[in-house]
Amino acid sequence: MRMIKWQNGTVITPDQTKLPLLEVTLEIKSVDQMAEAIKTLRVRGAPLLGAAAGFGVALAAYHSNAKTKEKLLAELETAGTVIKRQRPTAVNLFWGVDRVLNKAKSASGSVEELKAAVVEEAQKIADEDAAQNRAIGKNGSVLIKDGDTILTHCNAGELATVEYGTALGVVRAAWEQGKKIKVIADETRPLLQGARLTTYELKRDGIPVTLITDNMAGYVMSKGLVNLVIVGADRIVQDAVFNKIGTYSVAVLAHEHKIPFYVAAPKSTFDLTCKVADVEVEERKPEEVTHIGSVQIAPNGVSVMNPSFDATPLKYVTAIITEDRVIYAKDFGKFRKGKV
Repeated sequence: MRMIKWQNGTVITPDQTKLPLLEVTLEIKSVDQMAEAIKTLRVRGAPLLGAAAGFGVALAAYHSNAKTKEKLLAELETAGTVIKRQRPTAVNLFWGVDRVLNKAKSASGSVEELKAAVVEEAQKIADEDAAQNRAIGKNGSVLIKDGDTILTHCNAGELATVEYGTALGVVRAAWEQGKKIKVIADETRPLLQGARLTTYELKRDGIPVTLITDNMAGYVMSKGLVNLVIVGADRIVQDAVFNKIGTYSVAVLAHEHKIPFYVAAPKSTFDLTCKVADVEVEERKPEEVTHIGSVQIAPNGVSVMNPSFDATPLKYVTAIITEDRVIYAKDFGKFRKGKV
């Protein structure tokens, strides 16, 4: 199922903040609406953000009244800046904006032809992501044996992509091959993407899933209930994988229990110009921690830390599953040379 669609100047996508209890569709018609949806996590997930970013620039082009290419390009640059400002860590957001802007700058022809080229490029990003995720699933499925139980953290499923999913794409591919597998999903505080979104997807698809709290991961590993861990990624740099906060803890626990720890991500998530120290980690509002929904669970005025992501050093990663191949730890040294 497509998670994001372009329909005559409107972007159609689920409001992920309403799931799993309500299925609400967003109709996004402007750059500002797209920026708000990204900032509030109505639209989320690294690959999906790449597509959403591209469509955000496409919205600016489609609805522009610019009479000259120079004016249109200036408007698209402004739109790209607005979109990039919303979330600083996930590299796909920047990649999607830049790819569409670069297409606009190189396009020839009239203003209307430039607009069409921008919309076409944004659609290509979406179409390519759908295909890449299925390739990731196929490549990663060989790592899963019949009877395995997979632990995952946050949501790297269909909802986080244009279609099929990355980490859950690997799970889906194994399931479609007839492997009798099970999934253990961390709830993923503070916004509960594992509890709300991962379990929603897997139950919908009939894949057995058990929900645990984040602080149970070590327990289930110590009991021999986990065969491997698969997570997604928001940015892969020379020396680490950035993913949802809590991923680092899961990786350390997996290492201690000698459980393979895999990362599933498209090549667009690699940012090999950077190291951990170069990346800004998004700090979100305290209310996400002090409240669950509208219910306050902490005392007024308490100091709060709320980083959205953490960095897992590559020494804890067994392999990274991409659309091209599985990259094993022995080849991670190439990252420092900018090679995937």
